[in-house]
Amino acid sequence: MIREPDLLASLVDTVRRFVDERLIPAEARVEEENAIPPSLIDEMRALGLFGMSIPEDYGGLGLTMEEEVIIGFELGRTSAAFRSVFGTNNGIGSQGIIVDGTEAQKRYWLPRMASGEVIGSFALTEPDVGSDAGAVRTMAVRDGDHYILNGTKRFITNAPVAGVFTLMARTGEEGPGGVTAFLVPADTPGITLGRPDRKMGQRGTKTCDVILDNARIPAEAVIGGIEGQGFKTAMKVLNRGRLHIASICVGQAERLCEESVNFATTRSQFGKPIAQHQLIQAMLADSGTETWAGRSMVLETARRFDKGERIIREAAGCKLFCSEMVGRVADRAVQIHGGSGYIQDFAVEHFYRDVRLFRLYEGTSQIQQIIIAREMCAGR
Repeated sequence: MIREPDLLASLVDTVRRFVDERLIPAEARVEEENAIPPSLIDEMRALGLFGMSIPEDYGGLGLTMEEEVIIGFELGRTSAAFRSVFGTNNGIGSQGIIVDGTEAQKRYWLPRMASGEVIGSFALTEPDVGSDAGAVRTMAVRDGDHYILNGTKRFITNAPVAGVFTLMARTGEEGPGGVTAFLVPADTPGITLGRPDRKMGQRGTKTCDVILDNARIPAEAVIGGIEGQGFKTAMKVLNRGRLHIASICVGQAERLCEESVNFATTRSQFGKPIAQHQLIQAMLADSGTETWAGRSMVLETARRFDKGERIIREAAGCKLFCSEMVGRVADRAVQIHGGSGYIQDFAVEHFYRDVRLFRLYEGTSQIQQIIIAREMCAGR
């Protein structure tokens, strides 16, 4: 059940004001410095944003999926880098512990993640392993009451600042059944980090390689204490992750629509604001309609998730539609701005670069299409 309307409204209002008054004014600084100001990270901790989806019993806000996407709409109205600071703590960095972790693992890690004391990261992708997640090559070899880890993880979000990695490694046969999930402290001897990745967009978001060279961790680090469940654990958290990303895409699209309308109503050509020209109106209408459709489908699917319904197809559909949709909205926003849209002084320029990533991470658009088609054909 969603919490009392007044409490949710208060939370939404608080986040909206934080975005408007603190984050949006800092966007240019983040673009310039490629870093989030520490003072803003402290404010995120104080607001409880690091623990939005972590249960209240472990120090988090315990938001339902519907509540989380509503907050996601607000957070999406500013640079995506801000959300990435705490995104892994609420998503793939913590959800594996929540759904499959032992009680001891939950008690140790979740309160520290909810407070922002520890930043969690998710280490699955490898140089030759992306969409084929069951083909993990990083090895974990049992050595008494420990495991020895060797391999390289690639494009790992928040790796440079992470305190713990939810890390997938092979303990058994080829295929998904041989993959095990581990909780690996970032300060484990044998772990080194590659140089920070130089990305097209989302400046301020830190990613890099995580290199494991005979990193030794205790057997208690296996999530849930069971070998061979890592792939299943990863799959369990994807529905929530896909809906969260979809909500951020909607928020980004709403901001782009706002920027487009503001520009179109103040920029004049041929003796009148360009918003009065029909071809500009058509682009605005298409962007506004697609954004509304994305918001509606995300809310509907989140409500079904909270009811315990099976939403594999629907969650993949939200991720597919919203990530593709925000790309179209961003492209139109640049077109509406004309030459100004290609200039870094205007927000739509960096949003155009930022939103491209949403079609790639946490499952490419093509992976979502495969999932949707497979679900449609199931049982036939």
